[in-house]
Amino acid sequence: MKHYAGGRSLDGAVVTVDGTPLDPRYDLKRLSPTGFEWTYEGAGPAQLALALIADHLGDDHKALALYEPFMRRVVAELDNSWELSSAEIDAALAGLGG
Repeated sequence: MKHYAGGRSLDGAVVTVDGTPLDPRYDLKRLSPTGFEWTYEGAGPAQLALALIADHLGDDHKALALYEPFMRRVVAELDNSWELSSAEIDAALAGLGG
């Protein structure tokens, strides 16, 4: 099971998967010029949602289809410092019909 975590540092928003920086997946779609964000709906949270789902599912097509509702339901509601497990992402995606 993967473990995702986000927090803020002097360098800005930092997101890891199992302790390693999460790939923003700009190769799929560049939604944010400044990288990841959360706690609201917007470009940075959308980039994070896309990256989380793509990494978690390993399915780029599904990630592109699901990132917007996942951003609204999950990423926009995250606290300044947060953690998500694979099981929590699965549960959120199931609630979206994904």
